[in-house]
Amino acid sequence: MDSQIKGVSTGTTILAVTFNGGVIIGSDSRASIGGYYVSSKTINKLIQVHDRIFCCIAGSLADAQVVTKAAKFQISFHSIQMESPPLVKAAASVLKELCYNNKEELQAGFITAGWDRKKGPQVYTVALGGMLLSQPFTIGGSGSTYIYGYADAKYKPDMSKEECLQFATNALALAMGRDNVSGGVAHLVVITEEGVEHVVIPGDKLPKFHDE
Repeated sequence: MDSQIKGVSTGTTILAVTFNGGVIIGSDSRASIGGYYVSSKTINKLIQVHDRIFCCIAGSLADAQVVTKAAKFQISFHSIQMESPPLVKAAASVLKELCYNNKEELQAGFITAGWDRKKGPQVYTVALGGMLLSQPFTIGGSGSTYIYGYADAKYKPDMSKEECLQFATNALALAMGRDNVSGGVAHLVVITEEGVEHVVIPGDKLPKFHDE
């Protein structure tokens, strides 16, 4: 019997997608231990780090919570210093620096998405070790391996809000249907110049694409 204590991780599916005028960030709601045992079905992995900037987390839940707490403090302090809302890239860079400076201890990755007046809707991936990538859409977590083909085939630039919501919902539903540690409900946040909108879709209301 394995006597090593394994930490709680967000065995997960996370994503972020830009559309014409905004961005959608989303995730499932399960957390797992050791990649097999589902320890919680009600984790909200979407963290608001500023008014129109969110991040979602994958990897060690404890590591991710510590990093996002520190990031929220630094981003708020930066906003006070600049006397203006922070840029999405600046927020993603804060997460990148925290991950890079602690890369030997941390096991967490992040997607940062939001809207600012300089560049509009944006998506950034902060990978394990602190690498920062800007992309029109990205997916991550254990469930993402099941939906790369779907995402590549169905994504298109300048989608409408409704098209983007359907794309994100379908992607999460497909991953949650196949990945044993992704599931629960789908959390989605729509971020635009006007503000943010939270959408929660119960598991039994998600689209079904095969017999489960």
